[in-house]
Amino acid sequence: MFNLSLKTLNNLTFESIKKLTLKKITFILIVLLVISCKNELGKQSKKPVKSTTLNLKYAKGFSIKDYGTYKVLEIKRPWPQSEKEYRFALLKDNSDVAFWDSKKNRFDNIIHLPIRKIVVTSTTHIPALELLNEAQTLIGFPGIDFISSKKVRQLIHKKKIRELGKNDGLNTEILLELNPDLVVGFGIDGNNRSLETIKKSGIPVVFNGDWVENSPLAKAEWIKFFGALFNKEKEADSIFNHIEKNYMDAKLLAQNVKTKPSILSGAMHSDIWYLPNGTSTEAQLLKDANVNYLWSDTKGSGSLKLNFESVLVKAKDADIWLNPSNYSSLESLKNANENHTIFKAFQNKNIYTFTNTTGATGGVLYYELGMTRPDMVLKDLIKICHPEVLKNYKPYFFKPLE
Repeated sequence: MFNLSLKTLNNLTFESIKKLTLKKITFILIVLLVISCKNELGKQSKKPVKSTTLNLKYAKGFSIKDYGTYKVLEIKRPWPQSEKEYRFALLKDNSDVAFWDSKKNRFDNIIHLPIRKIVVTSTTHIPALELLNEAQTLIGFPGIDFISSKKVRQLIHKKKIRELGKNDGLNTEILLELNPDLVVGFGIDGNNRSLETIKKSGIPVVFNGDWVENSPLAKAEWIKFFGALFNKEKEADSIFNHIEKNYMDAKLLAQNVKTKPSILSGAMHSDIWYLPNGTSTEAQLLKDANVNYLWSDTKGSGSLKLNFESVLVKAKDADIWLNPSNYSSLESLKNANENHTIFKAFQNKNIYTFTNTTGATGGVLYYELGMTRPDMVLKDLIKICHPEVLKNYKPYFFKPLE
């Protein structure tokens, strides 16, 4: 039985070796394929994730990069002289929470999108929520009587929005009870103890620096900041483009006027006359309205503080007086300081203010909507200063002082 020929033995050995070799080759190929796949995956994981940057034409105080499953928000200048920039990871739905928790040290906080419950702290934030159809997400505000928006006031009436006290002293007990997804803060220096308490509780706080921007359109462009929070970048972009076009069209109309009325602004308070400096957004609006603002050549980061004599010398015969502080009538302006009556604009009753355009509970509408809608502000100024340009337009914010 075991008596095989040499030839047969040789044939068996050859076939066995042949089969063995094929198995080894197949195994080696599989191993190489697995290693190759692992190496390729390793290479892919090391490749930087491509991002798209939010297009901003005017605003300098923030930036947003979208990496697909998350965004990175940077707040560059939340208040004047701010020395720190803030970074936030904005996670879209179904993001790996555990993964991001391990990276918290790279960001000031992690925010989950879209925002469903929000607290804002300035009336200037309200119009963005309304324009983006997200007013219903607002659940708390400090000083709800200052809110003029009819839609938001309806929510307040239905007790959908809670009173939170004052911006510099928020009622943290109520706010923590509300447990919002985000608090959009406002501060002049970052020293707000109540906001620090909120941050320590785990609720993200982002400071909005729209008011620090140095042009009307730059301030209005912060609607894109809110657009990113609600995953509504396209809607925010479309809204801003509409505002920008209206603004630029109005500016173009004003450039064709033949005369430029001289403009006085501000009023006396405790022997000091406060008025906008030439690099302020107010002065920019007057420039774009093509008028002769008498202090357009001044520079500074805040309001000008002048004595009465210097203002009288320059503006006694000014054609128009705009924004006489918070005085609501000619009588109150006269009673505050008899010297106000010396100016030609007072004698001609050519004084205009936005103070008297208020909401149902007394909030000044300009302080809420004016920053988001500079196109409407510019049209108001053009109508007042060049009535022949916008014949059928009725000013929205400004009214003559009675």
